[in-house]
Order: sequence, then C-alpha cells, then structure tokens
Amino acid sequence: MSETKDEIILRGMKENNLKNIDLNIQKEKITVFTGISGSGKSSVVFDTLATESRRQMTLNYPLFVRNQMPRYERPHADLMQNLSPVVVVEQRPFGGNSRSTVGTYMDINPLIRLLFSRIGSPPIGSATDFSSQSSFGRCPKCSGYGEVVAPDLNKIIDFDKSLRDYAVKFKPLSPSGWQGRWMITGGLFDPDLPIKDYPEEDLELLIYGPPEGEKVFAPFHTKNGPQPHEWDGLLPRFTRLYINRDVSKLKQVSLDDVLAVSTRAFCPTCQGSGLNPKVLECRINGLNIAEYDQLELTELLAELTKMIDPLGKSIAQQAIPLVNQLVEMGLGYLSLSRKMGTLSGGEAQRVKIARHLGSSLNNITYIFDEPSAGLHPKEVDMLIQMLERIKAQHNTVIVIEHDLSVIKVADEIIEMGPGASVHGGEVVYQGKLVGLINSKAVTTLMPKLKINKHPREIKSYFTVKGAKNNNLKNISVTIPKNVFVSICGVSGSGKSSLMLEAFPRRYPETIQVGQGSIGISNRSTLATYMGIMDDIRAIFARKTGQPAGLFSFNSLGACPICKGKGVTTPDVAFADPVTISCEACDGTRYSDEALTFTYQDKSIVEMLNLTIDEAMNYFEKGKIIKRVSTLKEVGLGYLTLGQTTSSLSGGEVQRLKLASHLQKEGQIYLLDEPSLGLHTEDNVKLLDVFQTLVNKGNSVIIIEHNLDFITESDWVIELGPGGGKEGGHIIFEGTPEEMLHAETVTAKWLKDGITS
Repeated sequence: MSETKDEIILRGMKENNLKNIDLNIQKEKITVFTGISGSGKSSVVFDTLATESRRQMTLNYPLFVRNQMPRYERPHADLMQNLSPVVVVEQRPFGGNSRSTVGTYMDINPLIRLLFSRIGSPPIGSATDFSSQSSFGRCPKCSGYGEVVAPDLNKIIDFDKSLRDYAVKFKPLSPSGWQGRWMITGGLFDPDLPIKDYPEEDLELLIYGPPEGEKVFAPFHTKNGPQPHEWDGLLPRFTRLYINRDVSKLKQVSLDDVLAVSTRAFCPTCQGSGLNPKVLECRINGLNIAEYDQLELTELLAELTKMIDPLGKSIAQQAIPLVNQLVEMGLGYLSLSRKMGTLSGGEAQRVKIARHLGSSLNNITYIFDEPSAGLHPKEVDMLIQMLERIKAQHNTVIVIEHDLSVIKVADEIIEMGPGASVHGGEVVYQGKLVGLINSKAVTTLMPKLKINKHPREIKSYFTVKGAKNNNLKNISVTIPKNVFVSICGVSGSGKSSLMLEAFPRRYPETIQVGQGSIGISNRSTLATYMGIMDDIRAIFARKTGQPAGLFSFNSLGACPICKGKGVTTPDVAFADPVTISCEACDGTRYSDEALTFTYQDKSIVEMLNLTIDEAMNYFEKGKIIKRVSTLKEVGLGYLTLGQTTSSLSGGEVQRLKLASHLQKEGQIYLLDEPSLGLHTEDNVKLLDVFQTLVNKGNSVIIIEHNLDFITESDWVIELGPGGGKEGGHIIFEGTPEEMLHAETVTAKWLKDGITS
C-alpha cells in the first residue's frame, strides 16, 4: 500500500498577481518561498494560505461570536484543502504604546509581580500593587512614567523681548493665543518692557504667580465685557494645562510642542522605575522588583533558577522558559525593562519569534516573514536552529526568505516569479535544494562576493566625539565624507545608538531613511506620495476650466457609486465579506464627468496609467519632471503614476522612500538596513542607486548586515564585540579588503563568503 503524503493542497490561486497557479506544500517540513520583491510570495503565503486558515477557524464559532471577531474574505482560489491552524510572525513594526517593554510583550512581568507578591519581604500585597499602572503601585511624583517633565524657563521665555514682541515662545501662551493676549491687556504687566527689565516683584508674579495663599485677578475681555480671571503664573499654568493632563486631546498643541520647551529627567522619587517607594522596599535575595527589571536576561535567569522557596520556585519555573527563549535567540543582553520601541529591527524580529516558541501544541503551521531580516550572519545560525526545533515538534514551517543560509536548510524550495508585479505570479521552481542549482530560477546558491579593491579616495571626515548614549563606551569615530560607508556589527552592538542618535545630533541636516512603512493605503499612489498630484490636477483644471477637485477621486471627481474606492463591498449580513470591482466606473475610481475632460488627448485616468518613463515625455512643468525623474533614477521607471503604494513590493517601497529624498547634491544620506526584505536581485539595483548618489557628490552611510553591501563599500566600521554590555566599542575601521585580515565577527563571515 503506497504511503499517502500529508500536504496542504492549493489550486487555482488568483489573489493579486497570481496566475491561476497550483501548489502542494508538504506538512511537518521547512518550506522556503523565495523570489524577487513583488513576485507573489506574500500573495500565496499570507493572502491565500494564512487568510483561508484564519477564515475557516472562525467558522467554528457561533454567528454571534463571529460577528465580534475579525472577518476574512475568502481568497481568490478554486480549492484550499488540509490547512492547519496558523501562527504568523510578520515583519510589521510594533504598535505598542510608550510603556510597552520586553517584559510586558513576553508576558514575563505578570509572573515577576506574582513572585514578589508571594515571597517578597517585607510583604506588600497583591501582584497588581507591583505595577506602575496601579493606583497603589505607581510613583506619586511621576504617575508611573519613571521620568519627570518640567517646564524649562529659558526655553519658554526670551528675557530680551517684551510680552508684545513674543517674549513667551510657547505658542498657546504667546500673543497668538488668548492667554498671551490676556497677559498684554490684563493690566498686571507692562507689555512693552523687556522681561529682563521687570522689577523683581513683577517678574516673580509673571513667572511663579502670587505668593502662597494670595490670589490675583486680571480682567479678561469677552463678548460680554471684561470678566475677572485668576492669574496663577506662567510656570504653574504651563504645568497645570500642559503637563498634568492628556495633551493628546488638545487641538492646538501636541506632546512634541510641550516637550520642546521642557526638560525630562529620571524621577528622583522612584529612580526612574515608575514605582511607589514603598513597593521598592520589598526584596527577594536583596533585589527589589525594579532591579529585577534592570537585570540582563542572563542574570535574571540565574536569579530565577536559584529560588529555594517552594512557592517561589513554582512561579519562577513558569517564567524561566520564556526568559530562556529570548536568551537562546541571542538576546540575553536585553532586560525586561527595555522599551520595545527602542529595539533594532533584528532585535524586534527575534523577540516576536521568541514569543511564539513556548507553545507545546503541534500540527500547527508556522509562517515567518523574512525572519532573518536585521540579523547578523552569526545570529542567522540561531534562527535556523529554532526553525529546526519547531519542525521537530511535528509542525509545518513556511518561511518567506531571501537569506541563502536559510534557503539552504529548507526541505523544499518554492521560487515565485519570474518578475515582479504583473510579470510575476508564477511558480518558477519547486523542489529540493540540489535542483535549484540547475534551474532557471533567479535565486543563486553560489553567490560571488566581490571585494571593492578600488575604494574612493577619502579627503575629509565627519566626526563624532565621546558618544556614550545607551551602551556606547565614550567612543569617538571619524566617518569619511563623499564615499559609501557601511556600519556593521551584531545586534545590540551600538550601531543604532551611534548612527541614529549620536550622529544626527552632530549633523542634524542628515537625511534619514529608516525601516518604517510609508503610510501606505489604497488611496495613496506614486503621484500623491511624490507630491505631484496637486500639480497634475492644477494643470487639468487650468487647461479645461474645471475645478481641480474634479480630477481627484477623493473629492468632486469620485465615482458616486464606490466613492472613489474602485471597489464595492456589498452588505452580505453574517456571510463572509465580498469585495467586487465597481461596475459604474469599472474600477477607475473616477466619475463619468471627470473622464470627459482631457489634457494632451488623455483623461485623468489615462494619464495616471502612464509609466514613469512615459510621463517624462508627457509633462512640461519643471517640478513634475524633476520629481518623476528621481523615480526613474532609482529604477522605478516601469511603475505607473496611479499605482497604489499598497501594491508595491518591499524592494519598490525601499527605492520609493529613497526617491522622495533625491532632490539636492552634497547631502548626507543615512539608511537603516536598506536591504531588509530584498532579494539579491533587488540588492544589485539598490547598490547601483547608492553608487550613483556618491558619484554625484553625496555621502551615503548605511547600517547593514548584508555582506553584498559591505563588500561594495569604500569604508567599513564595525561595532561590538558583542551586544548590550559587551558592545559599544569600535572594533574595526578600514576598507573591505583590510577587513579580510581582521579578527572580528563580521570579518569571519566575510572570509567564509569569499572562500565558499
């Protein structure tokens, strides 16, 4: 009797750019999807397989419950069988609030609080009393935030100016606001005398208000005549109105506005922990809960394993596996108190992965989106071991990946392509590793690292002196100007601290291109993102005599049926949601009236269907041509002006972000891991953009793990040797060729890449 394979069966997949393809994916194996950006990998894995699995899972619940859950539209496919429940680890950045830490994200903090509430001495009370968000546990001085925000007098007041000349620099308290006008007209202060010339008594009244126990009133002029209003002093008023309240609910001022005229410091009452001093008196083995939070995870593990108290030991044993998962992922240098928003891309990726490793369930499909993103080659080895462990527990592992080290350990490789967008959506190769070598796939398993043996001549430098933020060890560094520089090192070695904090403080003119998204939506297009859509609408309006809004699908020109969305979602009550192309506008988003007007024989829709290359010959206006030419420079000439940013691949988004900054020469470009999520073919295109930028007189500095970029650089700086406390040192400075003779972690992998 022949053995029956247990596999996921997918037939007739047509989601996004998929060309009616069929796939069988083996269960309890590691399957890697690869291919250039936009080739259709995510359309198969996320938009079809994961979405259908989630949709079918919700069908197990009663209708009332399903109405409270996320609803999934059935993917465009003919057949989807033998699916398992899915756990998806995506690349999306954390959306947590400012209080979110490693401890809260991993659910370790509740266990530590429980531990202190049960065996801490002296005893305090319940576990919630050890939280900075509880009424008892929070510090009375800083309300649990761990830092005190206070107004900075010299930032708020210019003592050389008078009240009428805007001596008060904080806008809501200046003459542009009612409070500033009241100070001028209330009669308490001379509005035309420089503040520095005020008599001491008037200065005290202006800044601090009347003496304690006294009240001072000044008339405030309203439509009903002057009304007496109490004056309490600039600083007390600022503190009451803008520090001791939620400014996010105010329309005229933002938190950034308040912080710009304030100072922030560790709260002296709780020493930055955010906890009530009474809570900090409770200790286990000489440590309070704030000190537990500050321990590196390796140190915390040692504390938890030496518990003797039977109750404490049982609680600690629940926390130990969670801490251990982080340590095994190479994150032992982090602490529970580390803010999630301060993690590097590689660190954040591994914390997300570690969160899903504690389950003892099997027959689950684990889906990882570029798990090697942001990882140093040394750390990719840990990732591979983790994938193998998940598979060994009888789970299916599906990985979208470009890293060759991960591709080589796959039981099966599926390459999508052959091109991107409409030129992709097909299965180029499916099979074992050995077959890929002889196939027509884009992915090559024998990459050839080319060492830059002719680096550009260095004539001048940027300098950063005495950097000691975060884990930096009071380092000074010189970074060559007008060349291509790579900053490398293991995760947590100090790359971001040096380049994303210390360097921009010294050189604020730096143009930073980070890892963040571009705020994509289905209404955002290349034309809107590049800031030329208003100019295009103005041209149509001027040539046709119609209002500019008629040429916007977000305004007067929107199709009246779909409201400019191009699709409709009919009400299907409790059934699965359905999205269909709008029949009235045929998906163009525009009304019939808008399409009757043309410019140079093209309607607004036909114009938006022009490729970037075609648009170069269509427009005459300088600004539009200049912006469009930057898209061509970064190799996006094949995209259309009306293409939605939500449909772009990772490689296209990365180049689009860069294009939006390409306007001047002699600039400093600083990019944080630009190769993130890119196939080797996309890397080549991006490298060409960087080299062109440098040739035009710009300085290009990248924070990068990818050896393809490091070897092509003119200069390399490595931080390390480890992460956290073990990092923060400059361990190499020189050319890529000189790095071959160094003994650093990156040098080891560089040598292996050259000789393999």
